[in-house]
Amino acid sequence: MPIYQYYEIFPDGTEGEPFDVSQKINDPALKIHPLTGNPLKKHFSTPSINTQYSDRATKNQLDPSNLQKQGFTQYQKDKTSGKYYKSAGSDPRAPEQIDPKEL
Repeated sequence: MPIYQYYEIFPDGTEGEPFDVSQKINDPALKIHPLTGNPLKKHFSTPSINTQYSDRATKNQLDPSNLQKQGFTQYQKDKTSGKYYKSAGSDPRAPEQIDPKEL
């Protein structure tokens, strides 16, 4: 359900702090504050669309060259042997391969 923001309008005409209400799209807008009985004003704002965590951004962040630049080591699993081989990273302490059977 969408979250809508309302402002309470006090008797002197000033607006109170905004508060959020979760409503269905087809529900009518609130006109009176449920606790105080003061009139309400619905606040219209731009929708919040998160583009930071898109599939493309995730793919770019997990790219081997980006991981190496950030100081991470990445391993890829070999499906036939079950071992993991280093695919990104230059840390000399990180092994070139990892065998899960030996852990």
